[in-house]
Amino acid sequence: MPTGEHQPHAPSAATTGTPDWLAHLPAERRTVPLDLTRRGTLVAAWLAYWEADPARPVLHQAGRWVRAAELEERTRQVAGRLQGAGLQPGDRVIVSADSSIELVVAHVAALRAGLVVVPANTGYRSEEFAHLVADSQPAAAIVDADDRAAYCRAADENLLILGVDVDLADRAARSLDEVSGDSPALIGYTSGTTGRPKGAVLSHANLLASVEALLTAWRWTADDRLVLALPLFHMHGLGVGLHGTLAAGASAVLLERFDVDAVLDAARDHQATLFFGVPTMYTRLVESPRAAELARLRLCVSGSAPLPADLHRRFEAVSGQRVLERYGMTETVMLVSNPYDGERRPGTVGFPLPGVELRLDERGEVLVRGPNVFGGYRNRPEANAEAFDADGFFRTGDLASIDADGYVTLVGRAKELIISGGYNVYPREVEDVLRRHPAIRDAAVVGTPDPQWGEVVTAYVESDDEVDAVALKAFVGEHLADYKRPRLVHTVDTLPRNALGKVQKHLLSPG
Repeated sequence: MPTGEHQPHAPSAATTGTPDWLAHLPAERRTVPLDLTRRGTLVAAWLAYWEADPARPVLHQAGRWVRAAELEERTRQVAGRLQGAGLQPGDRVIVSADSSIELVVAHVAALRAGLVVVPANTGYRSEEFAHLVADSQPAAAIVDADDRAAYCRAADENLLILGVDVDLADRAARSLDEVSGDSPALIGYTSGTTGRPKGAVLSHANLLASVEALLTAWRWTADDRLVLALPLFHMHGLGVGLHGTLAAGASAVLLERFDVDAVLDAARDHQATLFFGVPTMYTRLVESPRAAELARLRLCVSGSAPLPADLHRRFEAVSGQRVLERYGMTETVMLVSNPYDGERRPGTVGFPLPGVELRLDERGEVLVRGPNVFGGYRNRPEANAEAFDADGFFRTGDLASIDADGYVTLVGRAKELIISGGYNVYPREVEDVLRRHPAIRDAAVVGTPDPQWGEVVTAYVESDDEVDAVALKAFVGEHLADYKRPRLVHTVDTLPRNALGKVQKHLLSPG
């Protein structure tokens, strides 16, 4: 089983057809070293910037900037409080709170003290917290709401429950910032669509390697300012948005939640250069009469769910921004990205990021290897044995194709692959066609067991009016082979989604 210590590997024949990421950089940057963990740990990278420029603004919220010196001081103070409460390096701490400066301080303080952060969705309820507590066996929980405190306490009456401000007696911090790159930093729980969520253990080096790849690929520098409206319990907001900002020596405007006008106001008032969002955010932004204001940004990035190609084109038409779509997951942080320079191709997720080896197996499943890839799931030896192949490549569970130019296109999940009458049907392909129908806002395609066909293609379509199934089948048949046409069609007001807008297919039912 992989241990979490990942060394660079020479490209293998299995990666042919996937171009070297250096080819997509300007000529003067093609000598960027491939040692993505050269700065050691996340906290070491952050502290270097804070010490070099203590007056530099880092985070903004509620009308004020927190500068580097204050962030270092406050995180040191909170780390001392956590240590004073008896927490030891390696202890797990559940963190579940809305985006705030206090949350960032608590998160960074925990990492500086050598603790392992377990981010928890703020929408979780009792049963979900009970699973996290039982599986991660935390020493403490940091929460900002009474109900979440109650859920954690019900799961373990001896658990230390703290508010997001960690209001404990001050104690002098000791032995801070001493973790190694191999030390665990974060346990990210998978979405659990096919069973109980598993805890992916990510080291400081894993998180740093992914961030370093993004700094290079996206030209992310200390001059950038991000409008960060993503939740900080998810890898997109935390592992990319926050960690990347701090590692670049850049700055971010924190928004407690996404709001179209709040995003546009922040971009304007703080001369922002970056915005990271999910497709549902871009859907709302593209409908705003102020969408053209986004032209002032240097880069807009989309992830966490597929960005429909037509939305990509509509957004460019109204804002002038050609969204950069990328692909990652809890176990690996970021893996693949459309190029910063060159064509950002709608419907694709681009090329492997620096340090990432990617190949497809005989089914088209994406396998990856690199310093960003986690070492395994916590206490899941059987799952770990299945998760990695003999060469140490992680099986992502995602199905993809690679075109002649090397662009990766995701076509579905391996466990979502529909086999109907002996033919393979990739849900993403059918969904993309369904979204072109003028009466359909969004669509999700799954397989329904059938005694004759094995499975039949079943579509759940989001629409204000009942959609005629016969007409819809004919519409799909104009674009795809007959065996890909939905045999069953269910019209719903709203598809079930998680906090980042990803459709939860396991929650779909005919009723």
